[in-house]
Amino acid sequence: MSFGGGLLDAMRVRLVTMDRPGMGGSDVEQERSPSSTARDYRDFLHGVLGEPVDDVPVVANSQGALFGLAAAVQGWARSCVLVSPMDEVAHPAVRGQLPPEALDLPDLVRDDPDRARDVLAGFTAEAMEQMVVGGSSEEDREVYTEPEFLAVYRTALEEGFAGSGVGYVQDTMMAMSPWGLGLEAIAEPVHVFYGEGDRTHSPDHGETLASRIPGARRVIVRGAGGALLWTHSRMVLEIASG
Repeated sequence: MSFGGGLLDAMRVRLVTMDRPGMGGSDVEQERSPSSTARDYRDFLHGVLGEPVDDVPVVANSQGALFGLAAAVQGWARSCVLVSPMDEVAHPAVRGQLPPEALDLPDLVRDDPDRARDVLAGFTAEAMEQMVVGGSSEEDREVYTEPEFLAVYRTALEEGFAGSGVGYVQDTMMAMSPWGLGLEAIAEPVHVFYGEGDRTHSPDHGETLASRIPGARRVIVRGAGGALLWTHSRMVLEIASG
């Protein structure tokens, strides 16, 4: 997935995205963790840029927030912009705000990881599209079902579930488990953005998450939903490039 479109050239921004291990054309890493994934990002950027990476702004969306924060903890991200980030559902303060039905999968991950992996392995790109689009607000659904966006999204989903979905299973198991990142050690600027109409990524629009990160700036965008990365791309790029 990408964002920004024609804004990237106009704002002289180079946007680099990559497959996480086990997704798309990337090999599976059996013992992958949030920290090892962030190191993969850094190594990948080193290869692309031809020089060591220690000062790059990172933008992370939805479940990718876990890995963006891991990069911030490692200290090589100049800043970290979290856009509609998925919250740490295993954190007690977040868990206590979730409805009972939202605890089924996190509880399964905690209590029976092997069974949780089996359940997640049965998920497909088509099922993910139906869940996201079907559970979205009308405003977000307009973004997700716009023909050009939908074509790119479907391609990304197919790549995300490549290799029998091993990478997706790993990602979700990590996201649903305690993150264990040591967010209090982050020294670089962190910006947390949620659309006020977002009802899927965090029960308190990141209030708890932002409070755990020193100096984090949290902004609720009026009139926006969970598709904030695409409806407010200029805002995200301006903050990341600042």
